[in-house]
Amino acid sequence: MCDQSGPASIVLTCTTAVWWVREPLFDAGGPTLFRTRLIKATVGPVMRMMFRTRVEGIENIPGTGPVILAGNHLTFIDSMFLPLVCDRTVHFIGKDEYVTGKGIKGRAMAWFFTGAGMIPVDRDGANGGVAALMTGRRILEEGRIFGIYPEGTRSPDGRLYRGRTGIARLTLMTGAPVVPFAMIGTDKLQPGGAGMPRPGRVTVRFGEPMEFSRYEGMDRDRYVLRAVTDSVMAEVMRLSGQEYVDMYATKAKEAA
Repeated sequence: MCDQSGPASIVLTCTTAVWWVREPLFDAGGPTLFRTRLIKATVGPVMRMMFRTRVEGIENIPGTGPVILAGNHLTFIDSMFLPLVCDRTVHFIGKDEYVTGKGIKGRAMAWFFTGAGMIPVDRDGANGGVAALMTGRRILEEGRIFGIYPEGTRSPDGRLYRGRTGIARLTLMTGAPVVPFAMIGTDKLQPGGAGMPRPGRVTVRFGEPMEFSRYEGMDRDRYVLRAVTDSVMAEVMRLSGQEYVDMYATKAKEAA
């Protein structure tokens, strides 16, 4: 059963400031893996030139095994250029509308996002939260990286909002460590989350891995889920320097 507060908006994130491909372009991953590495090798240098991305704390990302990357979400472009700096493929849940668009633009978005590790899910449907949670669990149990934005949606005003407890369920169900991160500056590149991004500077800051093995077997205890989620969000706040608002971002948008 998914958390009654709603599904977490599960999105990507990444690992390193390296913008070239250091792994072979072909292996057991087949065409999709080839496309992922092709995207990094071709689009990455352009993004590096435009956004002068600085990555801090990259050594905190484990090189192998399951990892949950959890951070703040400021604007749409967060979900476009972050996969380009990752050595390992980061898997994430995205809106199915990103891969169902028509025309050249629609096909280009589908090619990019699926190549970048996105798994399309209808998160607005009746079972969207459960599907997202179970997909994340499967990815982690396969020893891969899963990215999530615990706020569940983009911040409406640049502040950090209360996290939803899907992140806690995932770490307690799988035992995967949580590496918190902060996106800094992307909201200035793309105010409002629409339109072409402006040139500028972005910092991606990773914190130390967090593990919650002391709560093993307690993934249905709502007090434990809230405590774990709040711990992660406190670290994201420390890394980002954002003001924290103890309410859900969706509620803030509805009240605006």
